[in-house]
Amino acid sequence: MSEKKSLKYFMRPEAKEEQIVTAPGPDTIKGEDGKPITLEIRVLHNDRIRQINENYRTRKMATDKKGNPIVANGEVVYRVEKDSAKAARHIIAEALVYPDLADKELQEYFNCYDKAEMVDKVFPSADEYNQVSRVVLAALGLGPAVEVEDDDKELSDAKN
Repeated sequence: MSEKKSLKYFMRPEAKEEQIVTAPGPDTIKGEDGKPITLEIRVLHNDRIRQINENYRTRKMATDKKGNPIVANGEVVYRVEKDSAKAARHIIAEALVYPDLADKELQEYFNCYDKAEMVDKVFPSADEYNQVSRVVLAALGLGPAVEVEDDDKELSDAKN
């Protein structure tokens, strides 16, 4: 008989709590010190990313040119559409801690009250958007690796 293996290895705090990491922001947005700002990114869990993606997915009955439902093998055929661009903007907006795209003052400045649309307002140029998108998606494990720093590691190093 095999002995029972311990499950304590899977009971990790990071599996319950989303970590915050930092990454360089666009060169075009500088702080008081003249250096590019640092983005703070919440590493969203897979279930949250999946939930956001599902919100941008629609399922509609497929119809022919006359508007009649298409039936195959005795069942109605459905067409699934996904707005990947909007889903990506929502994921980026959800993951960004700094800047907080849900901040009322920032939203009032841009006269925009949709957190996902704020990504395009705060980072309007293609270069800025691409830089932010690349580092956020990389931090979430959804794109090529980009150097990000783990704030929790810095905190533990500072405590020691």
